[in-house]
Amino acid sequence: MSTVKRTLEGTEEDSTTKRTDYHGKGIAQLKPEYIVMTSANDDGDSRRSRHDDAMDEEPSSERLEGVSGNGKPGGKKNKKKRGQNKNRDNRQVKEHNVLCPRLIQGDVGNCTFGDKCRFNHDIEAYLAGKKVEIQSDYFKECPVYQSLGRCPMGYKCRFLSSHMDKDSRKLLSHEPTLEGVPLYDINKECNHITYDQKADLIKRRFQFVKSEEVLEIIDAMQQEHRDLTNDKSEPVVDTATEGDKDKAPQVVQREQELQAKRDKQKKLYLEYKDTRYFASEKRPLDFHHKKILSPLTTVGNLPYRRLMKKMGCDITYSEMALAVPLIQGQNSEWALAKCHTSERAGFGVQLACSKAWQAAKATEALVGNLLNNPNNADNGINEINLNAGCPIDLLYRQGAGSALLDNPARLIRVLNSMNYVSQEVPITVKIRAGTKDGHNTADALVKRLVYETDTAAITLHGRSRQQRYTKLADWEYIAKTAQSLRDNEVAFNESEQGKEARDSRQARIQFVGNGDINNYEDWYTHVNNDSNMDSVMVARGALIKPWLFEEIDAQQHLDKSSTERLSMLQDYARYSMEHWGTDEYGIAQCRRYFCDFMSFFHRYVPMGICERFPVKLNERPPNWIGRDEMETLLGSTNSNDWIKLSEMFFGPAEDHFIYTPKHKSNSY
Repeated sequence: MSTVKRTLEGTEEDSTTKRTDYHGKGIAQLKPEYIVMTSANDDGDSRRSRHDDAMDEEPSSERLEGVSGNGKPGGKKNKKKRGQNKNRDNRQVKEHNVLCPRLIQGDVGNCTFGDKCRFNHDIEAYLAGKKVEIQSDYFKECPVYQSLGRCPMGYKCRFLSSHMDKDSRKLLSHEPTLEGVPLYDINKECNHITYDQKADLIKRRFQFVKSEEVLEIIDAMQQEHRDLTNDKSEPVVDTATEGDKDKAPQVVQREQELQAKRDKQKKLYLEYKDTRYFASEKRPLDFHHKKILSPLTTVGNLPYRRLMKKMGCDITYSEMALAVPLIQGQNSEWALAKCHTSERAGFGVQLACSKAWQAAKATEALVGNLLNNPNNADNGINEINLNAGCPIDLLYRQGAGSALLDNPARLIRVLNSMNYVSQEVPITVKIRAGTKDGHNTADALVKRLVYETDTAAITLHGRSRQQRYTKLADWEYIAKTAQSLRDNEVAFNESEQGKEARDSRQARIQFVGNGDINNYEDWYTHVNNDSNMDSVMVARGALIKPWLFEEIDAQQHLDKSSTERLSMLQDYARYSMEHWGTDEYGIAQCRRYFCDFMSFFHRYVPMGICERFPVKLNERPPNWIGRDEMETLLGSTNSNDWIKLSEMFFGPAEDHFIYTPKHKSNSY
């Protein structure tokens, strides 16, 4: 970047006002006193240059093979590292001195394995070899014990001295009545699936009754369509003819079975061809001017969503859950459906799938195990959202995510199958503008969604799959799609089909726009200027500025000090420990997700150091220092500094702690 002269407003040009020109396109404009001057040979793209490049290195497997950043041998050595660290491995080292899980709360008689148990049964020996306790100025005692009245981690807790009598080695509890109560009831988490329910899924004992029904209906519709398309009518097989005498019994039986199946399909087709085959009336959704947080993979975990609820968010979504692992009863996927009680007023579970059978069975498993289970009265699922916009290559190749946009007929079958089995839970969908740049399809797709589905809400991300998250979202096209939705709604309601379906669907399909919302002005601009749009969904903006929903309520820009931002991180750390636990493994999980959160949180450019505000989501600041040391540290792009911040809440990181950023560079 060249050095030029620039006159500050109200001053004369002199040698003291000479500085590097950082006012180019895509550059955040900062006050001169906060800019770190760069050397003459710097290329200007050096926000990360004052730190090491550990976060931008290629995966170790590629480095060992001598492969360049573009995945091919050779290439430019100085080529920017872009995209995800797909080979990152954040698995933590397992604890060596493992206390028997049945003895965590001190009851030696709980273990049924006795001497054959492979875990440590000597509590004194375990405590002698246990890791040193966490010393934190922000958590003087165990935050879980402080919040919940007892610590479920018992002797494994890294804050053990705050809830154990030193002399008797007996665990303390503020709430004796909570002994034996499940952890998910104590820490106020909903949507818990029991061990027996999970076993039914794993062993295929769960009966997908409604799914089988709707899949038969869909199959009948498809078969009739194939027959009409091919203009072929199957001849009726008369098994009583003389020709059957020459056929083998197995052939005759097979033909009879096929004919019986076809007769059943014709009957189903005639029954449902002129009606909308949806099983039950849905609960109405109201997104009008609601503050909505987008589903966020990895970073949109329960502790983060809980922080967003505290900041004023109205509606939250789970991280994207894959349908097949849900059907198989996998712990990791069912954990994504959990929510905190503060989210129950507006919580949706997002699904990703590629076929109607996956969607139907995953939806039926969710509502069957969580919604109407008498043992889970406090569960809350307000909607089930279909992800038809994820740009990830792995999902796209499997036909899921944004690949459904290339096959609208399959997308409609998926939505209809979900609607049939979801009981009173409404089904919503999140889509993108299209899959390729310059070939937007969402405005045409919404017509089919109006006429052929009972979708309760549509969210449109104003980018194509090809764009992923680069370039600005196209809000003109979002407005065009919203207008198309409303026009088709009017036309449908006036049609004969619409008059018949009027009683079974809500009066208005909710429409939500999404993309590049970074401050309250962005939010109100789109919500107030377009009556066709019910609300706007916020994604990365709420990761960079968690107080964005406060800004929307206050209708003004809020510049949070380093102390206030650190307080938010403290809340997030507390919620993390309540969710993942305070034992060695839980603290490692908390630290890892804390660093993932920091990979976005550090990107906030304080309003007080800016010449022009607000800073747009795609604007990159030059090297800067904050108004105090903590503000500078919070803005660091070095992942080692994020670990350093985590140590303020979780104590010193273990030597074996591994953290690799999700992205090779924190690109804007």
